[in-house]
Amino acid sequence: MLAAAAAIGTGAWLPLTASAQAGFPSKPLRIVVPNAAGGAADLTARTVAQRLAVSLGQSVVIDNRPGAGGVVAGELVARAEPDGHTLLLVSSGTAVSAALFKALPFDTLKDFAWVSMLASFDLALVVAEDGRFKTLAELLAYARANPGKLNIGTPNVGTTQNLAAEWFRISAGIDAQVVPFNGTPPVITALRGGQIDAGVDILGPLMPQIASRALRPLAVLGERRAPQLPDVPAARESGGALAGFKAASWNGLAVPARTPPEIVARLSREVQAAVAYPEVGKRLSELNLAAQGSSPEQLGALMASEVRRWNEVIAQAKIARQ
Repeated sequence: MLAAAAAIGTGAWLPLTASAQAGFPSKPLRIVVPNAAGGAADLTARTVAQRLAVSLGQSVVIDNRPGAGGVVAGELVARAEPDGHTLLLVSSGTAVSAALFKALPFDTLKDFAWVSMLASFDLALVVAEDGRFKTLAELLAYARANPGKLNIGTPNVGTTQNLAAEWFRISAGIDAQVVPFNGTPPVITALRGGQIDAGVDILGPLMPQIASRALRPLAVLGERRAPQLPDVPAARESGGALAGFKAASWNGLAVPARTPPEIVARLSREVQAAVAYPEVGKRLSELNLAAQGSSPEQLGALMASEVRRWNEVIAQAKIARQ
């Protein structure tokens, strides 16, 4: 009844959406992940997929298509049949790519229909446990007294971590150098070896180093403190120039833009239910991720705001667009 009522007001949509909704899903679903197997994005997708398979009555296959800032995966899904059976794992990295690349084979904000968020995960500013800084205030004071001397390591140029460090530097009004490394392990090695003063990275991979007291977290960069580190302040708690600062990573799901709205709505309901399922939340928490569903509208607004933000950061940091 609800599907029929919704279709009455949309005329031409009636035959397509009514039949599409009635027959969906009619075959296994595929989630295209723009990352290699074993990482946070892949494990998030697999965890949610297991629950979706139960609720939808169809298997859900993970298709890993890493490389090129998610461009390969994005193009594949943008051109897929818009029937709801092919989904794309999107993230803060998707927004970064939209801002960083001069041209993409798809329009990030127009060629996808947003389904739901899946999870969010914190970024952290860390230093060596035996280093000179014990608090964020000490690091900021040093940076302001010694322009150009503070070095902040991150994974590769153009990653969310790298741009978050640039944004932190710009927001705090400090003259510091953001130094990119080829991934998280080299950042940790450089921190522990004293080659850099601080690092910005996703909290999850840093937790073993924090737990073993090799690294000290000075702040998390999100809106609030991380559940894993309740005694570590959010950077915005320092007030002043950082009072409005927040940066976090997140991921979600999208489908091709022409997917019938009833199918998008069905997928969104199923994904939000899966993310809210206790065992899914527990598994994601073990991966240092916070399960977080959303409406399609909320995910779309988040993506648009993130693209605007990273465009501004890239321009201000004078990062060359690729």
